[in-house]
Amino acid sequence: MNIQSTKTLADVYYFQLNNHPRKDAFTQKENNKWVSLSSKEFIEKSVKLSLGLIDLGIVKGDRIAVVSNNRIEWHLTDLAIQQIGAVNVPIYSNINPEDYTYILNDCGARVIFISDEEILKKILSVKSSLTSVEYIFTYNQIEGAKNYSELLSNNEDTSEIEELRKTVSEDDLATLIYTSGTTGNPKGVMLTHKNLISNVIASSHRLPMGDDLKALSFLPLCHVFERMLDYLYILKSVSIYYAESIDTIGDDLKDVKPHFFATVPRLLEKVYDKIVAKGTDLTGVKKKLFFWALELGLQFDPNIDKGFWYNFQLNLANKIIFSKWREALGGNIIAVVSGGAALQPRLARVFSSANIPVLEGYGLTETSPVIGVNSLKPGGRMIGTIGKPLENLDVKIAEDGEIIVKGPSIMKGYYNLPDITLEAIDSEGYFHTGDIGEFVGDGFLKITDRKKEIFKTSGGKYIAPQVMENRFKESRFIEQIMVIGEGEKHAAAIIQPDFVFLESWCNRKQIPFENSEKIIENQTVINRIQREVDELNSNFSNYEQIKKFELVPFQWAVDTGELTPTLKLKRKFIKTKFQQLFDKIYRNS
Repeated sequence: MNIQSTKTLADVYYFQLNNHPRKDAFTQKENNKWVSLSSKEFIEKSVKLSLGLIDLGIVKGDRIAVVSNNRIEWHLTDLAIQQIGAVNVPIYSNINPEDYTYILNDCGARVIFISDEEILKKILSVKSSLTSVEYIFTYNQIEGAKNYSELLSNNEDTSEIEELRKTVSEDDLATLIYTSGTTGNPKGVMLTHKNLISNVIASSHRLPMGDDLKALSFLPLCHVFERMLDYLYILKSVSIYYAESIDTIGDDLKDVKPHFFATVPRLLEKVYDKIVAKGTDLTGVKKKLFFWALELGLQFDPNIDKGFWYNFQLNLANKIIFSKWREALGGNIIAVVSGGAALQPRLARVFSSANIPVLEGYGLTETSPVIGVNSLKPGGRMIGTIGKPLENLDVKIAEDGEIIVKGPSIMKGYYNLPDITLEAIDSEGYFHTGDIGEFVGDGFLKITDRKKEIFKTSGGKYIAPQVMENRFKESRFIEQIMVIGEGEKHAAAIIQPDFVFLESWCNRKQIPFENSEKIIENQTVINRIQREVDELNSNFSNYEQIKKFELVPFQWAVDTGELTPTLKLKRKFIKTKFQQLFDKIYRNS
């Protein structure tokens, strides 16, 4: 059985069992100990769960929702669903009850699997509004709730599952993934088995995978980026270890010593900021060496040989400085895959110079998700781009600069939204991404902005806010920024400072830091951030430069509404929430 013979998501799991089974196929922390399931144990348990679902009356095509953190049971449930032809509807655990109601009713979920008590409370708070839900099961043991273990069948006759597996076609709907969206109700993206499998196989050549490798998983599995990578790991027999939580990643990396992990740029930015903060706290020769190494790293380019002297210095920097960075990530990293948003080129340069290659990729839920990704093959990566498109995709730049894509991984459509589907996929089968891009170098794709986020000033100049925001977030003083100015005379910004860094800076400068509300009114702080803005403005044309800004006194988050679950800015929400600051910038001057 070769990799091309995998046609359904269930085939992915069985491929590992039949070709290269692992003793630690899936591993997670339980009672402070890492506990593993082998490939064989995992398959056997999934069959028991499938039989249990059949006993509930679940049939092919039924929707089953999974609202959970990353854990073995997530994939266990996924396989149990896929091998009987049902549809997995993964849902973020950090959305509001209204979105739960909409999604669960829209997809018609009959069963919900939930990880913990906090999520259970949210679901139960809207239970009376759920029109199709018949059963709720939990992964954790929760008093008064049905545990998923109650579903595990003792029936030793597994022939029914084997027969049902044969009835599942690559063109059948495998999953409904509801995109978070920045406005309106979430849209259910319909992905078939073929959509996901074709993307997994086409992406498999971009990561150098071999025997006895491990991956650490911590990005939400309900997001197609981490999910597709997990399928790739399973297909390639890479053992998957699940981080306990986003807060324990540092310790988990040291414990697991993984060869791969996926991340979003914001997490990588925070890692970098912490490293630089530690370097700043050094003194004397150690501090000089740290910033000497950092400066070398920021000049790195994998496609340019900078000569003997640079290479000699970089080798030395790797031995005395960057080796500590690698140790902090477990010491075995082959590659880090970054997706979900634009990666600052400086991060790709400095981590790659430290022998921690960061491979930026790009895609959407609607494309299953990968459209392009850098690789470690000679000539396979170019910093500042998202790599070359996958070989099985036809990627073009439309006349207005929009990236359009055609191929086997393009979604079936938006569930219950035929009109919006027709807007997204044209008559020739090209999906319109909404992103503006260009091809550079030897076929590398570069994203320049979101089509609908580009705005025009009253002077008729177009501004691409994402490009600017990504550059301004290079400042250690700025955690989040939203560039504004549509229809106005000039560009401006609403800035959320990095309050952790700001507090340490204030302590060094002996500026009292009572709370975030008061510190953003401190003129010394305002002046310092103005200096950052002035310096970063030099990277842009005069009409693009931020002429004014206002600071906000708290961190933007998913829970408070400024960010989507994938950490993108909710621009309309932010504008409404901070209308007073907008007026202060443009109306009170």
